[in-house]
Amino acid sequence: MRPRQIPGKQIFTGFLEKDVLFGSAFLIRLTLVFYGVYQDRTMLVKYTDIDYQVFTDAAKYITEGKSPYLRATYRYTPLLAWILTPNIYIIDLFGKLLFIAGDLVAASLMYRILLLRGLDSRKACGCCAFWLLNPLPMTVSSRGNAESLVAGLVLGTMYYMEKKHLAKAAVLYGLSVHMKIYPVTYALPIVLHLQSSQSHEKGNTDVPKPRKVDGFRRFFLRLFSRDVLLFAAVAGGTFAALGLVFYFSYGWDFLEHTYFYHLTRRDIRHNFSPYFYMLYLTAESEWSFPLGLAAFLPQLLLLLVISFAYYKDLVFCSFLHTAVFVSFNKVCTSQYFLWYLCLLPPIIPLLRMSWQRAALLFLLWLMGQGLWLAPAYFLEFEGQNTFLLIWLAGLFFLFANSVILVQIIAHYRTGQVTRKIKLQ
Repeated sequence: MRPRQIPGKQIFTGFLEKDVLFGSAFLIRLTLVFYGVYQDRTMLVKYTDIDYQVFTDAAKYITEGKSPYLRATYRYTPLLAWILTPNIYIIDLFGKLLFIAGDLVAASLMYRILLLRGLDSRKACGCCAFWLLNPLPMTVSSRGNAESLVAGLVLGTMYYMEKKHLAKAAVLYGLSVHMKIYPVTYALPIVLHLQSSQSHEKGNTDVPKPRKVDGFRRFFLRLFSRDVLLFAAVAGGTFAALGLVFYFSYGWDFLEHTYFYHLTRRDIRHNFSPYFYMLYLTAESEWSFPLGLAAFLPQLLLLLVISFAYYKDLVFCSFLHTAVFVSFNKVCTSQYFLWYLCLLPPIIPLLRMSWQRAALLFLLWLMGQGLWLAPAYFLEFEGQNTFLLIWLAGLFFLFANSVILVQIIAHYRTGQVTRKIKLQ
């Protein structure tokens, strides 16, 4: 006779069925959306993110035939305001419903990537649960933040890269860079990955090792291979086409608020960045702008090293890229964490790490945020001068993130990723 399963275990395994997991995640998010309506109407502290009101105001200007940049602090592509015009025409909850749907689309793409990497459905769902049942993505999307749309575009790019559908991947990549500028850092790993894949397909592994000069020449020539040129043309064409349409529609305001503002931004409000206090103290100094640009140097150096070290596994390389970019950025808020958390589930199966170590690292990550949030609360709500404590907590959080990344790299199983791909 088959041994009877423990009821709790039956419930757990049943919850890892795809339909049950995704359905539950959707219902939780939907509940949060309607709870947000209640809190906004009855409480002093609003549930809805202030950015959602900014999006909606920009969409209203679109419906009136005006520029979305008439709304102060709208620092996004006009495409987002166009997408959210149903907020004006139909119901003001449309955007939130779209964003929680984006969460599920992102999870579906994670699921598909995991299947391509050799996992069965239940194990893939177990990894996706990290995203679907995570309070952070739930809260961010249900409060009206659009990060889930970018997560879906980035994961779509990774999925089609794994499937070798380069044109589809390039379109999604060009669109993701148009929506948010940070995925542009994936360009070098993608190029290196494509030239490496093409070299492997041609069977160059059996060729005698060339001289160093010849190796550099072949590497340079592979940068102009058919796959690289195709991806660059389609992605660049997608990005340029959208840019031209909106530039001719909204002029310099489009370039300034969508891209240049984020490159030169010096946010002196308290945030997780280790640079915020320096930028706060030098806000009126002539050194403010050069110091802001200098803050990009650690990011640049680390991204270059990661690109050449881990490009063969593009998803893992992109995860490291994003985590480093966010941790060392001039501005770092909680919603930025989603940029790299969405890439974590596809790499979880290749982490050879004990549950105890993983739990300890997770607690370290939470502790870093808790130590920052305590003085931030007293600054924002009690009016106490806790800038120095916030900065020190930000430094500790950077240290915690660095330790976690080192541990992930040390316990990641390198080598050929197992795939079950049926090329069409």
